[in-house]
Amino acid sequence: MREIIFDTESTGLDSQHDRIIEIGGVELVNKFPSGRNFHTYINPQGRKVHPEALAVHGITEEFLEDKPTFSQIVEEMAALFDGAMLVAHNAGFDIGFINAEYARIGLPSVDPARVVDTLALARRRHPMGPNSLDALCKRYGIDNTHRTKHGALLDAELLAEVYIEMNGGRQAALGLTQSNDSSSQQTATGEIIEAGRRPEPLPQRLSAAEKKAHAKLVEGLGDNAIWKTYSG
Repeated sequence: MREIIFDTESTGLDSQHDRIIEIGGVELVNKFPSGRNFHTYINPQGRKVHPEALAVHGITEEFLEDKPTFSQIVEEMAALFDGAMLVAHNAGFDIGFINAEYARIGLPSVDPARVVDTLALARRRHPMGPNSLDALCKRYGIDNTHRTKHGALLDAELLAEVYIEMNGGRQAALGLTQSNDSSSQQTATGEIIEAGRRPEPLPQRLSAAEKKAHAKLVEGLGDNAIWKTYSG
């Protein structure tokens, strides 16, 4: 399954009047990064950057003067986004801006069924919060010390790590050493073992006294005791 973890930065908070000025996206395939990313800055076509927004992302109007417009980058963006689930933190905000940009150039809105909101997911997983991106990075042990300001690609990369962890990333990684057919594994020494079996059995954790006490207990349970099926 393809998923695009994405983030946007904008000139302000009103999607009907403000404009997207940066988009970053990271592709996951089956919850693992594919190495395929998307990032661009966008000329807001005369829309001023609000001082409050500038304090968050630090992207100035002067910096954006020679950048492409949304209509000039949408085809490249669509090549990555189309057909994938779209994952964002507080997704309603980002999707609202993307849909407004789509409407300006006559494209249909994003199907809500394709959208995953990691903020809503985090609130279900961690109802006591906090659930900001920074807080989630701290919760999952993800280094975000280089995040001094918001940036679309950086935030998408951090969110991708958070999203993988929220979906059991460390546990999922354990399956990478198995062969494709899951029928066998090869140890460091070259020995082939069947999947699900240890190269060497674990040592017994029961003492002789504990085994004797258990046997005595089973003996008193009667002939139909299920434990007698496994003893011997």
